[in-house]
Amino acid sequence: MNKIPLREQSIVLIGFMGVGKTTIGQVVAQKLYRDFIDIDEEIERRFQMPPKEIFAQYGEATFRRYEKEIISEICHKRLKVISLGGGAFLQKEVRDICLATTTIFFLDLSWDSWKDRISLLMDSRPVLQGKNMEEIKQLFDDRQPIYGQHHSRVLTDNQQVEEVADYIVDSLKLAWELYAD
Repeated sequence: MNKIPLREQSIVLIGFMGVGKTTIGQVVAQKLYRDFIDIDEEIERRFQMPPKEIFAQYGEATFRRYEKEIISEICHKRLKVISLGGGAFLQKEVRDICLATTTIFFLDLSWDSWKDRISLLMDSRPVLQGKNMEEIKQLFDDRQPIYGQHHSRVLTDNQQVEEVADYIVDSLKLAWELYAD
């Protein structure tokens, strides 16, 4: 398989649910003149039902299988900006595909900053349904080491969307200059 040149690799944003992967990803895509793909929206489009309904009707395992297939396909495309769902990166196959074919940015938000957003997230995130704060904190903590497998980490506490997007774009441009294929 031909290796995709660094400059043409798709960019993948990972991080816990609600950190801003979609919002920031859209801005990064615009700044780099690339197409933006939100994996959850792509799943919804292809299966004509939101992730929450797929979870409820078919279970998490079926959702994760669809998710993995779609991510595998899209990561091999060039010049995309891709937002992964918060749980997608937990699958080893997804991590391996992303690490091998794309440039991964981990959007890191502290627990204290994240929990301020929880009221906005509760209804739309199937993984949070029926969990108390202690259980959600455990989920948050358990996922942090997995998100540690990335190419670049961006601290997003107290940062505006535009600032984070500019940081990512500047980092990419520097890497492209330093490591030109």
